[in-house]
This record gives sequence, C-alpha cells and structure tokens, in this order.
Amino acid sequence: MKRSTERILTTHAGSLARPPDLLEMMRLKESDQPYDHGAFAGRVRTAVAEVVRKQIDAGVDVVSDGEEGKPGFANYVKDRLTGFVAREGMRPRIFSDRADFPDFQPPEGGTLNLRRLVCTGPIGWKDRGAVQTDIANLQAALRGVQPAEAFIPAVSPGTLAQNVVNEYYKDEEAFLYAVADVMKEEYQAIVQAGFLLQIDSPDLAMGKNVQFADKTLAEFRTIIALRVEALNHALAGIPPEHVRHHICWGNGEGPHHKDVELKDIIDILLKARAGAIYVEGANPRHGHEWKVFRDVQLPDGMVLIAGVIDTKTNFIEHPELVADRIINYASVVGRENVIAGTDCGFGTSADRDRVAPSISWAKLKAMAEGAQLASQRLWR
Repeated sequence: MKRSTERILTTHAGSLARPPDLLEMMRLKESDQPYDHGAFAGRVRTAVAEVVRKQIDAGVDVVSDGEEGKPGFANYVKDRLTGFVAREGMRPRIFSDRADFPDFQPPEGGTLNLRRLVCTGPIGWKDRGAVQTDIANLQAALRGVQPAEAFIPAVSPGTLAQNVVNEYYKDEEAFLYAVADVMKEEYQAIVQAGFLLQIDSPDLAMGKNVQFADKTLAEFRTIIALRVEALNHALAGIPPEHVRHHICWGNGEGPHHKDVELKDIIDILLKARAGAIYVEGANPRHGHEWKVFRDVQLPDGMVLIAGVIDTKTNFIEHPELVADRIINYASVVGRENVIAGTDCGFGTSADRDRVAPSISWAKLKAMAEGAQLASQRLWR
C-alpha cells in the first residue's frame, strides 16, 4: 500500500454510480426477469473502464472498479454463494435514532435491495468465477492509465451477520466463521491479482444504532470483537499491507445521535489485520473525531484513510475545507500516514443515488483540489 510520502494521496470508498443503461439491465436481473447475460457482462466491462478513467480525470489516485457489476456492496454475495435467498416481507432493519424523531422522513431509496437476504442452508461457493470477472474487468480498465494503485472492495463477515437473517446456523459465531471460511477465497483472489483488498465493515460502527440498540456499550464491544476475530480468520495469510478496512456509521441521512463514538471502539478496530483503517471524518456527527488520534497511536506501518468528503448530501465541499480536514488528521498521525477519501460509497446500492452522479464527480474533484492545497502546506 502506497503512502503519502511526497503529497497527500486520494481515494474513495469503492462504489460509484452505475450508467443508466447498465442500471436498467441490473433491474431486470435483480427482479428475476429475462435479460441478455452477454450484453450485461459486456456492459459491466465497459462501465468499469469508463468509471476508472473518470476517477483519474477527477484526480483520484487510488481507484476502484466502482462496483459497477454489483447490485449493492453487500447483497452481491447472493449471486456467488450458496445458502442465501432474497425474501420478500422480512422485517426491515430498524434505525433506533429515527424513533426519537417520528416526523423525520428519510429520503426515498431504491428497489434493488428491498428484499432481505436469509441464510437457509450451508454457505459455500456457487460462482467462484465472479471475482475473477471483477479482476479481469479492472485489469482491462487499467490498460493505458496509471493510477497510483487500485483496489476491489469485498463485504466483511460481520456485515453479512448484520444484513442477513440467519435461519440455518446455530448462532452468530457459527455463521460468522462459515462466511469467513468461504469469503477468504475472494479476499485472497483479489490480493493475488495484485490489487488492494478493501474490506467493508459498516457493522462495526453502525451496528450499535441499527442491530444492537438494546445492548450496552460493553456488550456491543464484545459483539464486534468477535466479528473482528472472524474477519482476521478470513484474512489469515494475506499481508496486512494489502488490506484497507472501511468502517462507517451507515451511508444514510438521519439524526445519527445514537451512533457509537469512535473513541469507544477504536481499540477493537485497530486489531483487524489491515494496513489501513478507513473512517468517516466529514459528516456532521463524526467530523470532530480526528481528535481521537491525539490519544490513540496507529500501529506501526498502518495508514489512516480519512473521510474528508461527505456522501449523504449534495453540497460540494470547498477545497479549503477539505485541506483543513486533511491537515487536522496529518497533525495527529503524520502526513505520510494520511490518505484522503470519501466517507462512504456514492453507490452502495446501485439504484439509490443520495448524491446526484454529476455532483459526486464534482465532490471527488474538490477532494483532489483540497489534497493539493494540503500538500502544498504540509510539504512547504
């Protein structure tokens, strides 16, 4: 994993908007309607090439495939693994913070991820080739361009434990390790192909508000400690410097006043076998938490990817504000240990654009401009 040795590098959290024509094909696929498999595969491939070039044009240094072929950052596993079904009528996830404000109406979401995944049988592989397709698409997209690095995101065992209703395994621990034993093949394939692996673990922060609102902080810490242990089991044998670990409090607008504080879980998060910890730092609830690193030292060799662009609003951050945020993080962990990023993905669900796609690209450009300003000040 490259570091910011000469200037502040930029990246983002992985998912980006899908082109409208690809999205229409994806809607057919996800609703179990007939679709042209060859045309879909071909369009995903060209969409990845397009999104890589747009990232580079926006000034992003460490790029991804945009998750262009995935309906969502987590539910894509139903197409790759056995044991999962998408079921209508399941109880939706409850956001405890919203209960305090009954007049709050969250923005309308998409339809691709309304059905909840249910684990009804043993988890195994039914399509090992899917990750190889992801790899091949990104490799093809990188021909003729030279980003600093490239990464592919993958969901964590804990996030599936949060999103999936388990009706098969005896308890959460058994479910976690079953997922870990299978997903480790996807993780290894990404790294063996020469890409950075991003593990997406929103459950480790947002879970206190969503899944475990009735638990004490001590109980929640025990829960996420087990999830980190299961993740480390899946990452065994992969050099940590090839892994970046993304944590967030949920990519949705809302009060967020019941979010667990970073200072209360950071020690557990830092136990993951990763060379970079990636945390939100731009949204109004967590923008102050760079101060946590005044008292918490990063493990030797670890990089901090800091969210300096919000992914829930259509405000385009001023580059000066972005630079200030970067400099705050650099002041506590060192400039060489900071990479600038977005708080979360702009397309965590393929058909739910909280931020207009055109504005998301403008926000990425503002991030790059802010990183340039910060670099000028940090290396003068």
